[in-house]
Amino acid sequence: LGSSPVTIVVTSEADTWDIDTSPGRGCGPFVDWAKMPEPQGPARVPRDVLGRPPKELKRLAREGCWAGSHAGRARLYPRLIQRVSCRLVTPDALVYRDVAGRLFGKRSVSSHPLPEFLEGCPVPTYCLSPHGVTALKKILICVGALFPDITHSPLLPALAALLLHYSEDEAQCFESLSRLIASNAPHAAYIDQSFLAHQASCMTFGDLASKHCPAAHKLIAGAADNVLEVYSEWLSWLFPGLPLGYAVRVLDVFLLEGQKVLYRIALALLKQFRLSAAPAGPQGSDVKAELQAFVSNIAQHVTVDKLLERAFGIRLFSRKEIWLLHMANRKALVERGITVVQRRPSFHLAVDMQKFSSSTVTAQEMRLVWSWLPERFSLFPPLLLFSTSQDGCSLQRFYTCCEGYEPTVLLIKTTEGEVCGAFLSSDWAERKKSGATSGFFGTGECFVFTVRPEAERYEWVLIQKPELAKAVPRPRQRSPSPAPESPLGSSRDSSSPKHLAVPSAQGRGRLSPFLATRHFLLPSKTASLFMSGSRDGIVIGGGGGQALSLDASLLRGRTERCETFDNPPLCQENFQVQLLEAWGFQST
Repeated sequence: LGSSPVTIVVTSEADTWDIDTSPGRGCGPFVDWAKMPEPQGPARVPRDVLGRPPKELKRLAREGCWAGSHAGRARLYPRLIQRVSCRLVTPDALVYRDVAGRLFGKRSVSSHPLPEFLEGCPVPTYCLSPHGVTALKKILICVGALFPDITHSPLLPALAALLLHYSEDEAQCFESLSRLIASNAPHAAYIDQSFLAHQASCMTFGDLASKHCPAAHKLIAGAADNVLEVYSEWLSWLFPGLPLGYAVRVLDVFLLEGQKVLYRIALALLKQFRLSAAPAGPQGSDVKAELQAFVSNIAQHVTVDKLLERAFGIRLFSRKEIWLLHMANRKALVERGITVVQRRPSFHLAVDMQKFSSSTVTAQEMRLVWSWLPERFSLFPPLLLFSTSQDGCSLQRFYTCCEGYEPTVLLIKTTEGEVCGAFLSSDWAERKKSGATSGFFGTGECFVFTVRPEAERYEWVLIQKPELAKAVPRPRQRSPSPAPESPLGSSRDSSSPKHLAVPSAQGRGRLSPFLATRHFLLPSKTASLFMSGSRDGIVIGGGGGQALSLDASLLRGRTERCETFDNPPLCQENFQVQLLEAWGFQST
C-alpha cells in the first residue's frame, strides 16, 4: 500500500471498473502493516464486478473473491455501500469535515469523551496504528454528535474500525458508516441503535439457535443458569471475537446482505463449538468465557472458507420471517419496561425458577422447558392456569381457565411416571371459530416434547426440514400483512394483556404472526395440524396420527407419530393421566 491515497473512479453502473487485484497495499494510512495479516491467495475480482447482478455479487463475496487484495477491498467497499438504500438526509464526507473541524480544531481528541452509546461496548482496534486509533475515536465522536438518537450500539465501533482499515481518509470512513446507520431497506437492518433493538436481536438469535442448533442449545442450557445471558453476547463472538482475517470476510458479505449474515455466522460458530466441545460438554463453569476463547482461536478448528460454507448451508427463515420475530421480541421487551432511549437494562430479564412449584415437573426440568420457548415468552414468569388436582378433570373447566391466554404450555404426567407436553402458540378460544367442527389452528411455533424419562423437543416439521416448503412470494406492496381470516394462524387482538408479544398496530396495519402457515407453500395440509379442541377432547398434531390426544375426562390419552411434528410417541401410546397442568405467562 503506497503513501498516496487511492483514487475512487466514478463510472456508470454499466461501465467496467478496473480494480487493482494485486495482493499488496492500496490504501490504509491508518493501518499498522506489521500487524496486518497477509491476503488469502490471489484476488479473483472480475473487472465488471459492479455490473454483476446482486445474486452473482453475493456469490462472489461469499466465495472470498476479493479476499486476496487489500486494495480491492479499499476500492470496492465505498462503491458497495453507496448502493445501500438510506434516508434522504444522511451526513456525508463533507459534513464530517465540517463537524470534525469545529469539534476538534487544534485540541487533542482525548479532551472529548467518547459518546454515551458506547458505554459497556468494546471498541476494538484490530491492526490500526496509533494514528488510526485517534481517527477511530474522532469518527465515533462525530457519529455521536450527528446521530443523537443512537443510545446503544455494540456493533458500531467494530464496524467503524474495520472500515477504517480500507478507507483513504476519515471522511470516507464516516460516510460509509453513516450510510449503514441510516439504511432504510425494508425488513432489513445493518446496525442496531438502541438497547431495545440490540436485546431484541439477541433474543432473535436465541430463537434461531434453539431451532437450528438444538445440540449446542441443549449443551448451553445444561451448563448455564441463564441461556439468554449467553446468547446476549452473540455479536461479540463476531466483533471483536473473530480474528481480523475472519472478521473482514464476514464484512465482505455483511455489506451486501445485512444483519441476517451475522446470524448465520454466529450459528455456524455455535455448531462448531458443539462439535469441538468435549463429550461431557464445557469443561468450566463459565460457558460464556469458553465460547469467547473458542471464537478467538477459531483458526485452530475451522478455516474461514469452511466456516462461511457451513453458515450459508443453514436453511434460515426468510428475511421477513426473521423481521417478524425480531418485532415480536421487541414488543415483549417493551412489555417488560425496556424503552428505546434506555441504555442499559434496569432489571434482570431472566425468570427466577427457584420460586417455581409444580406437581408434574421439578424447577430444573421446567428451566429446560423454558429454554425451549421462544425468547420473547421466556421473559415472563410462568402462571398456573389449570391443574386437574385443583380444578378437577373437566375439559370445559380447562377451556374456561385457559381462554384469553396466549400462548400456553401443557404438561402431562402419566400414571407410569412419564412426563410430556406441548407448547401451544394460540389461544384456545380459537377453537370456537370452527363452529361445530373441530378445526385446527395455531402457528409453526407450536411444538411437543418429552421430559421424562428423556428430555426431547419435536418442532414443526418445516423447521426440522425446511426443504419441504417454500416461502410464499412477497406481494409488491411493502405494507404489513393483513390480519388473518383463516383459523390457521393466531388472529387474536395482541393488545390484550394476556396475549404476549405478537406485534400489532391499529386497523389494517397489523403484522402477521411469526411462522403463520399462510407464509409457506406447504407440501400437504397434514403438515400444519397444530392444535384442535372440541367438546369431545383436545388434539395436538395430526397427519398419520396424533402427537397428543386427550378425551373429555382428561383422564385418558393417546400419543402417536404425526406428520406435523414428525415425532415418535411421547410416552406409552395409550396412557392414563395422573396429573395435567396448563401454564400461561404472567404479564407485567
